[in-house]
Amino acid sequence: MTTDSTPKVSKQSALIVATLAAFLLPLVGASVNIALPKIGDAFELEAVRLSWVASIFLLSAAVFMVPFGRVADIYGRKLIFVIGVSIFSIASLVSAIASTSLMLIVGRLIQGIGSAMMFGTGVAILTSVFPPEERGRALGINVAAVYLGLSLGPFLGGVLVEYLGWRSIFWANVPPGILIIILVFWKLRDEWAEAEGESFDGYGSVIYAIMLIMLMYGFSILPAWQGFCLVGGGLLGLALFVRWEQRVEHPVLDILLFKQNRVFAYSNLAALINYAATFAVTFLMSLYLQYIKAMSPQQAGLILVAQPAVMTLFSPFAGRLSDRIEPRKVSSIGMSLTTLGLAILIFLNGDTPIWFLILNLMLLGAGFGLFSSPNTNAVMGSVERKFYGVASGTVGTMRLTGQMFSMGIAMLIFSVVIGPYRITPQYYPQFLQSMKIAFVIFTVLCLGGIFASLARGTMHTNNVAIIQEK
Repeated sequence: MTTDSTPKVSKQSALIVATLAAFLLPLVGASVNIALPKIGDAFELEAVRLSWVASIFLLSAAVFMVPFGRVADIYGRKLIFVIGVSIFSIASLVSAIASTSLMLIVGRLIQGIGSAMMFGTGVAILTSVFPPEERGRALGINVAAVYLGLSLGPFLGGVLVEYLGWRSIFWANVPPGILIIILVFWKLRDEWAEAEGESFDGYGSVIYAIMLIMLMYGFSILPAWQGFCLVGGGLLGLALFVRWEQRVEHPVLDILLFKQNRVFAYSNLAALINYAATFAVTFLMSLYLQYIKAMSPQQAGLILVAQPAVMTLFSPFAGRLSDRIEPRKVSSIGMSLTTLGLAILIFLNGDTPIWFLILNLMLLGAGFGLFSSPNTNAVMGSVERKFYGVASGTVGTMRLTGQMFSMGIAMLIFSVVIGPYRITPQYYPQFLQSMKIAFVIFTVLCLGGIFASLARGTMHTNNVAIIQEK
């Protein structure tokens, strides 16, 4: 079935299902960030290990995003999507009943696997059913759902943690998961498997997974010597992966997409940089508000709503705008605003007024809202239909890898400045120093991301070439 012949009802159904999934995943992540201090108290976790409750989810999702994108292209995107929702819901139950920190971290790892199958496949389904002239609008709505989840996550998570305990944020995932599964079987008819019959690159997927784990985990434990060894091994694994993918007939990730497709390559690089520079902001702000400003989880959640709320408002507008003008222009403006917002956070201290912090979070929200959906539109519009799952998985991996690196930067700074200690009043000065260092690094990263965004070239011209190839 081609996008042009897709019935309107299928488009609407696909949008509803993908949007619900896109809303649920960040809702969980934002809720967990708010719950981290309570989880730390429950299991007596120091700062670095506590951050792994959030980071292990990102690591497992990043590792599986591209391979499952390829599996979805071959065997059907709806099938992989439903399996992912089921795994995610079961993992939520495991996390909710966790009796040890290890059990909780394992539950979060399994949640990441399920989310890898859900998130990337959902975007690929939308790209399959919406033609290029409508795609930006659909992706804008989908991204808005992500930010709505981020907006409500801190508030709902704060309420749940304060009145029902931190376990309730995991119990709350199960009913929406069941609802999504029902809607998929009820409303969606197609499987969208344009690469059906092609073989799956199992060896390449294993190399890819090991390489990514070594890079991301190694980076997170720097400056320990084991971290340097793992990062070095990961870089060797990356070279081996590229060599293998160029030789195999049906690679899990076609390297030519990066070598010969400027829009695809630079759009993914821009996404990687943007998320690496911004994701840990919520993590750091949650700790700042609860430790330095002595706020309750609910109060901190209300403050943190400012950033994703503005993202939610800007994303549909930015998506529609990218259907008419070049996505690189819209995305680059968004990246510039984000850079400015991060630079302002460098000067945050214990006396910073809350109103000033809220205004700055809104500035960050506007920048990210203008960046994300046009950038995703550029990635998905730059490839052929049979690569939709892989392209969706790739941009999702850039997002998750960037988020993991962002958390890794924060953990590395914590390790060096605070050490293996819990964040108590005597370590508040070190915590504030850690935040300042992190925001300096994030600002420099995001400044480089502006140039990557501008360098991607013209997407709409590339779209014409792809359509002519079909």
